[in-house]
Formats: sequence, C-alpha cells, structure tokens
Amino acid sequence: MPFEQAGASFPGSAFYYLEAETRPLQIGEGIHSDADDRASGPLPFARPLFIDRSGVDRTRALQCLTAAIYYEAASEPDAGQRAVAQVVLNRVAHPAYPGTVCGVVYQGSERSTGCQFSFTCDGSLARRPQPMFWERARAVARAALAGYVYAPAGLATHYHTVQVRPYWAPSLHPLGTIGAHRFYAFRGAAGKPATFRFAYLGGEPVAAPHRRDDSAASAAVSAALDPLAVQQAFATGLPASGAAVQDMAAEAKAPAAPAPAYSSQVRERGGEALYTARNLPGTQGVRPEYANSGRWIATPNGASAGTR
Repeated sequence: MPFEQAGASFPGSAFYYLEAETRPLQIGEGIHSDADDRASGPLPFARPLFIDRSGVDRTRALQCLTAAIYYEAASEPDAGQRAVAQVVLNRVAHPAYPGTVCGVVYQGSERSTGCQFSFTCDGSLARRPQPMFWERARAVARAALAGYVYAPAGLATHYHTVQVRPYWAPSLHPLGTIGAHRFYAFRGAAGKPATFRFAYLGGEPVAAPHRRDDSAASAAVSAALDPLAVQQAFATGLPASGAAVQDMAAEAKAPAAPAPAYSSQVRERGGEALYTARNLPGTQGVRPEYANSGRWIATPNGASAGTR
C-alpha cells in the first residue's frame, strides 16, 4: 500500500485500516413515507415556469412559494417539497386559478373554511418559522422559480395528506403518493396539457393572507373553485378558460365604504351635498378646426376616403 513504510511490518503482523468517514445525512435525507412514494404510470410533464424578474415580483413570489413549501411540507424529503412547489406552479399555469404565485397560495384565505392551502387560514402562520427549515424550503422554491420541473408530480393541481381522504379524491385522477401527500390531476379537458399555459406575466399581490370576508359573494367564489365544479365547467364547455371563476372573484369585492360622519355644523350646511360636484361646465360644440378629426387627410393606398 502507498502509505506502508519499509520495516513497519513483518510476516504475521496485520494492518488495521479505518473506514472512510461517511457523509452525514442532510436535512430531509433518509425520510420516507410509509406509503408508496412513486408516482405511477406515464405522466404528462409540466413545462418550466421562469419567474426571473427582478424586484417586487420575484421577491413576493419567492416569499409565497417558500411559505407554501414550509408550512405544507417542512419535514418532508426533498421529493415531497418539490412536489408541493410543482402543484403551486401548475395552478399558476392553469386558467382556473390566479396567474401569480401569491395569488394561488393565498386564494381563499379570506374565509375560515375555503382556503386552497390550509395553512393560510387555520392559524399556522402564527407559528414563527424555524430558520434552518425555512432556508431549506427557500432553496426548493428558488429552484422551482428558476425553471426546475419536478416530473413525478406531473400536472397535479391538488393533494392531500395520507391520513385523510377528501370527498373530491375519487373524482380526480390520482397520480401517486410522494412523501406524505397523495397527488391528483384534473380529468378530462381541465387536466389536458394544452389547458396549461406556462408563461409568467407578473403582477404579484402582497405576500399575505387576505382580509377576512364571509360574505355571500366570497362563498360563491369558493364554491366555484371546488375541484369538481372546475372539472365540470371544462367538461361542459362553459367558459373553459376559467373566465367565469375569475369574474366571480372580481365581483367579490368589499362593500363600498359608508359616507363619512360629519359634524352637526357640516350637516346643517348640507352634509354630503357640500362635496357633490354641481354646476360642471356642459358640453359645447366642436370647434371648426377639429370638426374633421379622425378623418383621413389623404386617401391611403388608393382606398376610398372614410373615417379611421
């Protein structure tokens, strides 16, 4: 052996060699689910979704995706965390859900029983994250936002822990179990690869839960986001682009603010009427020099003259 020296051994003696030190396991390594952690069957893969914008959009997207990974799968192996991140990005690409990471993560957080990700409305956010696990989740989120695709998650848009079985599970397409979660994709038109658009347009909202809203409009939006309702809407050819869901979300706005409470002196002088616009200048005739605005100065390419 190269390290042996002449005279250091003699017939009958024995060298004892220390075993090379093994690399210690990192956080999340060596953790396995009791259930099968492999997705079954050939799956359509998601395409990369690059969120490489600098500034507010990327900062907010990274914050929201990190929170989703941390609160949903902090103790999971890397595979489980990557699968959760892939579900969020798949929803960003699906027309039935918001086109931003924070919009997807905090969708429904204004209701006590209607949030799409339970940690946004069940009080989990009150727990201060552990820095070491948060940084691990952030690393997974950063890779996902840079275009990493976790293929075993396919085009999954839903998941649940292995301890529960939600009512919608039999109606969606099961993809398999990864870590401590079972993953599902939409059946039919809602789950076809052509339905997804992996293009990021920006416009991230604030990375925080929405203000609590238990109004009827909010309940209607929550019902429209039911996975069976979305799947049925695509199957029946209703606004399959998800416009109906988005329109309902737009209508679920906070009620208009009440009129200010004026002092007695202001009320005696007229109250709200004092601040209502009156005697605005009326419309007047168009000045002669602008009478032909919008008409061609000359006939373009020999076409007949007319307004633009």
